[in-house]
Amino acid sequence: MSTANLDNPATAAAVGTNRWYLSAAPITRALVHLCLPMAAAMIVGAVYNLINAGFIGSLHDTALLAAVTLGAPILGLVMAVGNVFGVGGGALVSRLLGAAEHDPARAGEIKHVSSFAFWGSVLVGVVIGGAGLLLLHPLVALLGADAAAVPATNAFVGVMLAFVPVLAASVCLEQLVRAEGAARQVMIGLIASTVANLVLDVLFILVLHWGVAGAALATGLANLVVIGYFAFWLQRNSEHIRLAPRWFTLSPAVLKPVLGVGVGTLLQSAFLIVTSLVLNNLAAAYGDGPLAAMGVAVRIAQVPEFLIMGVTFGVLPLLAYSYGKGDGGRLAAALRGSAVTVGGIALIFSVVVFVFREQLFSAFVADPSVLSIGVTIMTAQLVAMIANGFTGLITSLFQAAGLAMAATVMSVTQGVLFIPVVLLGNLWFGLPGIIWALTVTEGAVLVAGAVLWLAYRRSIDRGLAEGSPERAEEALEQA
Repeated sequence: MSTANLDNPATAAAVGTNRWYLSAAPITRALVHLCLPMAAAMIVGAVYNLINAGFIGSLHDTALLAAVTLGAPILGLVMAVGNVFGVGGGALVSRLLGAAEHDPARAGEIKHVSSFAFWGSVLVGVVIGGAGLLLLHPLVALLGADAAAVPATNAFVGVMLAFVPVLAASVCLEQLVRAEGAARQVMIGLIASTVANLVLDVLFILVLHWGVAGAALATGLANLVVIGYFAFWLQRNSEHIRLAPRWFTLSPAVLKPVLGVGVGTLLQSAFLIVTSLVLNNLAAAYGDGPLAAMGVAVRIAQVPEFLIMGVTFGVLPLLAYSYGKGDGGRLAAALRGSAVTVGGIALIFSVVVFVFREQLFSAFVADPSVLSIGVTIMTAQLVAMIANGFTGLITSLFQAAGLAMAATVMSVTQGVLFIPVVLLGNLWFGLPGIIWALTVTEGAVLVAGAVLWLAYRRSIDRGLAEGSPERAEEALEQA
């Protein structure tokens, strides 16, 4: 497919408007098309998290809120499994689509990439979910549950582990659909899942009184809706992506780029799980109040945070497509536009949420002591969010370019720094040291990411100017 064809919007309608947004649309229009639906879907998801916390809170049992907070690392595990294949596979699909503008034969590789990514996420999800169920009781103890929270945490984590293959496949398919620039379809799928989840929450929690087990079951079943929608859409609309097992391959040409980028995501998620375990165990020493406050504060801060993630995730296919095409000017313009957007969103929403932090938090917790702690935690989360937004954008650039080493360094830096920071913070400052540890870490990771980007910028520009993204990748990895 030629660039000239895609530069004509009328012709682009025949071959897919989504592709035109990736290849030739004005940057502002491309960012709106790719990022706005993702941001909207993530905000809906964040609002759902708040409503879900309200459902659990309406049961007036602090141990249930603590159980959901303690089970958060399991959700991180699910994201890790899905994104190992989804982020790596999706970035490669977008790069191949860009490369196909000069070499149409490259598009033929996409069916193998997509099938490997989907079935890889399912199979690994089965193994991890099964192993987790066999080791459920020691796993819950490792999560930091005390005697009062153990029964609820067992129920929540057990149901969540049973759905790991479903949740991982859902995350993977989301990335594959986004790889073609179909952000609106991703938004529809995620919002449909949220609505289904909300309806099932009412049924399982308020009507059937299944507590946190009902909340986990609702999440698992709602993701089946997502899988069905994405699979149907890809079957009907995608020119190249295929999910049939017959296209599954273990060829190094597929494994290396997919897992190379995916491993960075896995390491990041693994460190997040470890840091959550450390954080939960340290915070648990101060009682269930700080744990419950932490869970609610994180959910409130997720509203602006997910909006920023919508931008950093949404721009990834555009960056990968431009890189695969060898279009350095478009790549740079996309980076500038998304950076300005991230900065504006972070500033506006952090100010609004900070000003109304007490009113927001008091809607979920009435205990004055928990309220005071929660406001402090939310303030720390908002400051960390600003740094994390730019860190995510830098990481998306490395993932889009297939720069596994750079993306992995970003992921490892966050995990390696957080553990000593939170341990020392607890030792020197007590609970405030725990609360502000993430903020300090995110600031340090942003500095590290800026240094990496500045060090590799000339190599990327030189490789793209020569029309060889592969040479840029080799130069960066050698550096």
